[in-house]
Amino acid sequence: MIDKVDHPGQDKFSPAKRIGAAMASYMLQHKDFYLFSPDETTSNKLDATYEVTDRAWTMMQQEWDLPESANGRIVEMLSENALFACMAGHLMNGEPAAMTSYEAFFTIIAAQVMQHIKFLQQSTEVAWRDPIPAANLLSTSTCWRQDHNGFTHQSPALISLLLSNPSNKANCLFPIDDVAAEAAFIYMARSTNVVNLTTFNKTDQPRWIDSHQADAQYHNGSATILDFVSDDDPDYVFVGVGDIVSCESIEAVKILQKDIPAKKFRFVNIAALSYGAIGTTDCKLKQEQFEEIFTKKKPIIVNFHGYPETLRGIFDRYADRNRVRVHGFLERGSTTTPFEMLSVNEASRYHLAMDVARLEKQSELVEKYRKKIAENREHAQKHGVDKII
Repeated sequence: MIDKVDHPGQDKFSPAKRIGAAMASYMLQHKDFYLFSPDETTSNKLDATYEVTDRAWTMMQQEWDLPESANGRIVEMLSENALFACMAGHLMNGEPAAMTSYEAFFTIIAAQVMQHIKFLQQSTEVAWRDPIPAANLLSTSTCWRQDHNGFTHQSPALISLLLSNPSNKANCLFPIDDVAAEAAFIYMARSTNVVNLTTFNKTDQPRWIDSHQADAQYHNGSATILDFVSDDDPDYVFVGVGDIVSCESIEAVKILQKDIPAKKFRFVNIAALSYGAIGTTDCKLKQEQFEEIFTKKKPIIVNFHGYPETLRGIFDRYADRNRVRVHGFLERGSTTTPFEMLSVNEASRYHLAMDVARLEKQSELVEKYRKKIAENREHAQKHGVDKII
């Protein structure tokens, strides 16, 4: 429990490690909980679960093997299709579970997930059917942090698929930091008759919010103003949906607060999306809440973990499209540096700041930000590391 964050953004922690610790604690209390993983439990930094259970294994063991036993509750197999099928059967027995995979490879089970949603739709119409534990998908090693694997490992497509399904049986959760990641896992573990996809990074990320703020996001429509970087009565509203893209949005606000001090800015974090709405399937953001948080008329600049059009369709239900500019993954990638990945997809802090500079007709600022992007690109290509200037 993190009661207070005194210096938002200064300390860094791994969201994956915190989810791993939360899952281990949950497994201690719920002996029927299983984790299904394509042999990447340790790589995805969820290995705290090994402290409370073994890997399921019935064959001969070697000295160097991880803890293994026939009673282990971590099922590892390099087949997402087989793992999801096993998990679905486990859930139908009324027993909780989660499955993890690299983000790009979750698309392998897209058809199976859709069929599971169809089953949920039908099962909720049967009076004698008990609620079924949620199908919880933990999506790590994301498109924004494939520094060594490259373009083949960059795809947020399952997010778009789930958010386009009108069943209202899918949640896409985007914890902004490690504290929010723990709150997301708790929400997932408690939910039933739904598919939850939680997207987070295993690398250390800035910590922004405390546990009280993180928990509240799932009861207030999942949109939260972060006061430490926001002004009252803003001229522009910046929005982050995802950990890395939120960090860039916050940095963009800080840049603009210095470069255009006469203007006021607000940053809003969105923790969850569902069909046609900000928020979860059981707590969608209402229009009056949207207007209070995002204002009624001010421009909105959004940075989204996934494909921009996916989120643009949701915002169209709340606000005039001309107010909203959405950045996100444009299917551009390579084996490159973290900041350069943001730049090539036009989701860096400078690309966000340019939106405001253009609206303010400050061409000198537009040119300044373009130069920053070019300088950072040149440095990354020459040295293989970022030097954000």
